[in-house]
Amino acid sequence: METGNGSLFAVLGEQHYRIDRPWGRWPEHIPVGVISKCAVDAEGNLYICQRRSTPVLVFDAEGNFVRSWGDGEIADPHGIAVAPDGRVLVVDRDAHQVLVFDAGGRLLLALGERHRPRTQAPFNHPTDVAVGPGGDFYVSDGYGNTMVHRFAPDGAPVRSWGGRGSGPGEFTTPHGIGVLGDGRVLVGDRENNRVQVFSPNGGHLADFGPFYKPMDIHIDGAQRIFVSDQVPRVSALTADGTIVGSCKPVAVMPHGVSGAADGTLYFVETHTTVITRFAPVS
Repeated sequence: METGNGSLFAVLGEQHYRIDRPWGRWPEHIPVGVISKCAVDAEGNLYICQRRSTPVLVFDAEGNFVRSWGDGEIADPHGIAVAPDGRVLVVDRDAHQVLVFDAGGRLLLALGERHRPRTQAPFNHPTDVAVGPGGDFYVSDGYGNTMVHRFAPDGAPVRSWGGRGSGPGEFTTPHGIGVLGDGRVLVGDRENNRVQVFSPNGGHLADFGPFYKPMDIHIDGAQRIFVSDQVPRVSALTADGTIVGSCKPVAVMPHGVSGAADGTLYFVETHTTVITRFAPVS
């Protein structure tokens, strides 16, 4: 929806948003690459990961550049999440690792053997990571293994599940992942056009949809679920999977979606170099 003054707005369920596109002030000294995913910390800072030198950039809530890091440590960032304790988890797809940093970019933990893919074990071209309410984190090991792995906060493996297929608990490219406050794990099963819902230990509970090649999942503090797909579209769902609204948030494909505590949503696209913000309006 466009107003007379040229401003763009969108509606998802009962919530209205002002669309700010492009958003943020990209630093002139850092080249722009393929922006793959984004995440927001407790202070409202936006972390984005891009596939080139300077792989992680941080912006404040006003769009000002804050810092960057990751040169020489991250080969191919595909997913990113910020834990409640402030640690930043980065999925390094082609290096077959999940890397855990502090907020300033100091490497704390590396999971997986760098540049050594594994079969039916972590990792083989992983895609995304999400942190659960107890601090455990879940990794969608999407392009090679079609599995989900659960880890304790210290990185100790807890459980893995999945396998290639289209039945309950099977995947064809698990691409995005999110965790609800009650511990349910949502996995964007891209090529099967669905979001599968699991217990924390991998028991299949339900399928949400329909979607067309779901790409990413964001869950806000009110337990509203936002799923981006390749229509391109973002859909808003209740915690029981009821779709309450959808819209086209970007020009091409929303590869990543995240949000802040105030309800602001951010979208990034791999086919453009643009960050889009949905700012809630009353």
